[in-house]
Amino acid sequence: MHIEQIYTGCLSQGAYYIESDGEAAIIDPLRESKPYHSRLERDGASLKYIFETHFHADFVSGHVSLSKETGAPIIFGPTADPSFNATIATDGQIFRVGKITITALHTPGHTMESTTYLLKDENGKDHCIFSGDTLFLGDVGRPDLAQKGAEITQEDLAAILFDSLRTKIMTLDDDVIVYPAHGAGSACGKHMMKETVDTLGNQRKVNYALRSDMTKEEFVAEVTDGLLPPPQYFPLNVKMNKEGYDSLDNIIKKGTEKLSPEAFEKVATDTGAVILDVRQQKDFMEAHIPNAIFIGIDGGFAPWVGSMIADTEQAILLIVPEGREEETITRLSRVGFDNTLGYLEGGMQSWKAAGKEVASIQSVSALTLKEKMAEGAPVFDVRKDAEFENSHIPTATHTSLEIINMHLDAFPEDEPFYVHCAGGYRSVIAASILKARGIHNVIDVAGGFKAIKEANITVV
Repeated sequence: MHIEQIYTGCLSQGAYYIESDGEAAIIDPLRESKPYHSRLERDGASLKYIFETHFHADFVSGHVSLSKETGAPIIFGPTADPSFNATIATDGQIFRVGKITITALHTPGHTMESTTYLLKDENGKDHCIFSGDTLFLGDVGRPDLAQKGAEITQEDLAAILFDSLRTKIMTLDDDVIVYPAHGAGSACGKHMMKETVDTLGNQRKVNYALRSDMTKEEFVAEVTDGLLPPPQYFPLNVKMNKEGYDSLDNIIKKGTEKLSPEAFEKVATDTGAVILDVRQQKDFMEAHIPNAIFIGIDGGFAPWVGSMIADTEQAILLIVPEGREEETITRLSRVGFDNTLGYLEGGMQSWKAAGKEVASIQSVSALTLKEKMAEGAPVFDVRKDAEFENSHIPTATHTSLEIINMHLDAFPEDEPFYVHCAGGYRSVIAASILKARGIHNVIDVAGGFKAIKEANITVV
């Protein structure tokens, strides 16, 4: 028996490859299928099943493509209603893979079809669970993504999740290994640990949601407390996971169209495409196409694209480091952004050589910020709520990056103001969005909050 966690840091997502005696199963695969084919070829194995723990909201799963390519059936838990052909497991249904078995345990609460898969080894002993978004390390899945107004509320779902955990998961032995679908950084939970594998016994000790003396009322209150609104792209990803999608090969073919500066400009004008610049933030600040949005490929790229652009059907044109075109398009497709129309051939060098207009973002050191603050300069903190609450400049206005598009009126129109995050990545995203919205008097603070503390600026 071989179990491999395939973890993607950008999405904080874990897919799983399981092989036994020449047969394999894959749980919650990502959009691109090449890595799974490579593993099957390596092991000389045939893919028997593709298991989905639920209809994912934060990424587009690779289940549809992988099934078409291999002929392996897609397995969902009870109550799932995909538009494509799939096996809808019954609660307790057993699937054999080589010498092991995988049992579907219906664990609704995060969503109604959410299912945990229990793997028993060749001796019939409970070995591990693939818990999807039902149980994370340190947390449980948020119960608000599948609510439907008055028909079913997040409190209703949280109560259902409480029962699922206690009747299906907490009855298992302490040595059972927990393999969750996500880790720290995912928007699918609140308090996830940085670790990606643990035992159920340790989770009983450290996970607030598994306290043995917890009442259902306490669970509902704690799980629903402090939930931020989910990113706008989440429902669109659910739709794609339920209804299917175009092949990644077609998306890459369309997206890797090379465009001259003139052609790039014409496509942008004709289609209303967002110009997405994924280079290093320093390069973007020095020179970029006016109104381009910065979201660097080397940061938390895909989730930030989803949060800031939101509409997965939005046409996109790329400014990308040479040689990383296909990678960028693939990572966009992971969160459902399939409408990339091409990229600027030769990058900013060709744009400048063509005599096109170039914009930049001003940046200052934390020491300069300290001087400007003494003169009353306004400061905006675009970190997450928890980061701001932990420590911040007393006079700073908190406008978290996730909601910046809804609070543009908070920023001064007639005086310079300063924007910072933790290290500089998010503040440049914020500055690019503000400039694209016509707010040009924004100045980035280099090094973010780390530099601010090193400059001995007062924080609370």
